[in-house]
Amino acid sequence: MKQEFYSNGKLLITGEYLVLDGAKAFALPTKFGQNLIIGEGKNQEITWKSYDSDGKIWFDENISFAEISSFQIPEMESVKTTLLEILHQAFLLNPDFIQTSKGYTISTQLTFPRKWGLGTSSTLINNIAQWLQIDAFELLNNSFGGSGYDIACAQNNFPVLYHLEQGKPMVEKVIFTPDFSQNIYFVYLNKKQNSKSAIAKYQTSKSFKPEKTIKKIEALTQILLHTNDLNLFAETISTHEALMSHVLETSTIKETLFPDFEGAIKSLGAWGGDFIMVVSKEDPSLYFSSKGFDTIITYKDMILS
Repeated sequence: MKQEFYSNGKLLITGEYLVLDGAKAFALPTKFGQNLIIGEGKNQEITWKSYDSDGKIWFDENISFAEISSFQIPEMESVKTTLLEILHQAFLLNPDFIQTSKGYTISTQLTFPRKWGLGTSSTLINNIAQWLQIDAFELLNNSFGGSGYDIACAQNNFPVLYHLEQGKPMVEKVIFTPDFSQNIYFVYLNKKQNSKSAIAKYQTSKSFKPEKTIKKIEALTQILLHTNDLNLFAETISTHEALMSHVLETSTIKETLFPDFEGAIKSLGAWGGDFIMVVSKEDPSLYFSSKGFDTIITYKDMILS
């Protein structure tokens, strides 16, 4: 008998990086996500196939139960070793799934292009956790790492305020229904950011005390959540962007790529790739297309509501 699970993708709107230090971050689950289909297999192994949103297979491997139970972290990371690490940590939390089975056929299907960075790993981790009835936050922490906001989005169909309290994930449902949602767009920067390495870089290079910055970021988050003034919203995300630019000691995306754009632009999640959020009084599609950025998605088409 087949089992099927689904998890939402994610966008981190405020508190990027600082969420690792306890900041309350504002995140939105997306209409895009990933499913996981489990069937019976044989030979004490998993026959695994992963499909991109266009139906093409991007990962196809047979993984033995022995590889899962005896996994050692390799010197060189690959798609297979990343998957093995997740499955090994899942095995440590619930060994029954390979101790009481002959094997599995497993397939995953993304509803967004894998390069978009909307949560290929977090949706997989949450799906595996649902299947094995284990804690997805614990599985993430033991395998891939990160704050866990993406797991909160994977599990919930509403906007969330997310923070870590003494290392424990805290998820709060919030209302976010701005009158100007038609003025919010998401633009893909044509390159996928490696969030794992971005987090590692932040944690090893930060040279500031986060407490004051966290208070400022959280105050900006509250403005974004409660204002229905488009100009104030745009001004606030620009202030957030400038503050994080100082923290990360790097230029903003607007300064680097779009200095002549009339609206407001904010990086999302790990800076340097994936999507940006754009606030504009006019449809900005022609502007970004002229710069070579053709993936422009409206708020309505991107965000669960």
